[in-house]
Amino acid sequence: MRLLGYEIHKQFPDVVIPIHRHPQLNDLLLIPVIGPRRALQQHPIQVIVGAQCGSAVLRGAHVYSAGILSASKWMKAGDRVSVYSDIGGQCKRGATEFDGIKVFIGNGISELSRSEIFCSDGPIKGKGVRMTEPVYLSPSFDNVLPGYIFLQNLPSAVVSHVLHPRPGERVLDMCAAPGGKTTHIASLMSDQGEVIAMDRNANKVEKIKQNASALNLRSIQAYCYNSTKAVTHDQSDNGQGPPFPPESFDRVLLDAPCSGMGQRPNMAFALSLKEVTSYQPLQRKLFSAAVSLLKPGGTLVYSTCTITLSENEEQVAWALKTFPCLQLQAQEPHIGGEGMRGAGLSPDQLKLLQRFDPSLADLCDLDLSDLTRTENDWTLQANTDTIGFFIAKFVKNS
Repeated sequence: MRLLGYEIHKQFPDVVIPIHRHPQLNDLLLIPVIGPRRALQQHPIQVIVGAQCGSAVLRGAHVYSAGILSASKWMKAGDRVSVYSDIGGQCKRGATEFDGIKVFIGNGISELSRSEIFCSDGPIKGKGVRMTEPVYLSPSFDNVLPGYIFLQNLPSAVVSHVLHPRPGERVLDMCAAPGGKTTHIASLMSDQGEVIAMDRNANKVEKIKQNASALNLRSIQAYCYNSTKAVTHDQSDNGQGPPFPPESFDRVLLDAPCSGMGQRPNMAFALSLKEVTSYQPLQRKLFSAAVSLLKPGGTLVYSTCTITLSENEEQVAWALKTFPCLQLQAQEPHIGGEGMRGAGLSPDQLKLLQRFDPSLADLCDLDLSDLTRTENDWTLQANTDTIGFFIAKFVKNS
């Protein structure tokens, strides 16, 4: 904690940001984000970034050239600039000005000139704007103690603890990219055993490998593979890589692809009804594969980062009806609320589910005077002011 505090102090030398250990998860550190800072002066030179880049800036990132859509005509390296996020997706790349819907996200120093960002030979890769006055004062963890810490949302860290992997076990992370939960699982196993991580996107699989290497975790094996096809009944298959024979794993994590309606911060969100409803069939295909791959007596954890009933409680009700071998289990730790009514689950079953709902949090601006709060106050805020998330835990009976 002392070393991390030193690294954060280098970023914000005039502010002492407290770091607290979570009382129920001793491997989790809580770091507050200060803001929004509403009194920042805006500069005439403007940089417009895409919504995804804007969300990253709110989490403490600098602006990289690939995320810049527009810059003022005469912008040069070293200029003080104000950065805005194009939340409507209307800004044309290379524009000199933009009058559409945009949100101010902070001030910074340009590292590149406009001509370097939008040159005919392609943009120069690297940092485009170094953020010096972000609206939210959030530490950047880019290359900060890479072998020791990993940035995660609290519910994402809770999932791995709920799975409760043990040293020497064989664990499957079915939709693993970019590897935050995969590496956490391996750490909880003391890097002893085997953690199989799969994702159908080759670039994301490389990211899993990079994260595992940065944390010096040797128990992780990552494969580019479609997890809906991860089960094989070919007895000649040795089961070392996908597909795998049934009952190959002690524990399975299905952190399923979903509509992502719980993600925060999110500068823009646009999904059609068709897109939202497309996730439930995919999740059920993945769930069926997960049940088949799980050993009798094994643990299956299903999670999403969305808030819809159809992708969460309805999936649990479907699973219990479709697979009589599954039984809902209590979760430890249980930090979020219980499940939502409407899917036909009993009150006792809803209590076994874990739902993080940021709409129930007591949201308020956080300024420098609030940094004297007690550790209990920080924990309470961290447990409620989260992304939207859902967790269900099952055991597979013989």
